[in-house]
Amino acid sequence: MIGIICSIISGICMSLQGIFNTRLSEKIGLWETNAWVQGTALLVTLVICLIYGNGNFKQIMTANKLYLTGGILGAAIIFTVMMGVSSLGPTYSISVILVAQLLSAALIDLLGLFDTDKITFGTTKIIGVILMLAGIIFFKIKG
Repeated sequence: MIGIICSIISGICMSLQGIFNTRLSEKIGLWETNAWVQGTALLVTLVICLIYGNGNFKQIMTANKLYLTGGILGAAIIFTVMMGVSSLGPTYSISVILVAQLLSAALIDLLGLFDTDKITFGTTKIIGVILMLAGIIFFKIKG
């Protein structure tokens, strides 16, 4: 149950952040917004880490070097979400983002990439993705 609750909160936060970042970028600039978002996230995370952290930064060099690129991906995510929301509007943009997330996650699961367990992708899952794509197409049709 906690996974579902956290996923719902995450989805809401991602949608709000995309809109907030886009609106802020209209005032201060796209990369300035990206720097602000990443910087404030760093500060908040460091405070939380100091209070609740139980890991060990000394172990970072033992991690797969590919996994250290999350911050780079974060900058790319912020940039592309702002561009998508600005170009398509929040609902259409977030819908496309969700389907892209679902398809890429399914591919990762299907192939067992990045140390994940392989998960078979049966007919019902494929139908679910098709229905999501159809929903986006129907949403975008003027009528």
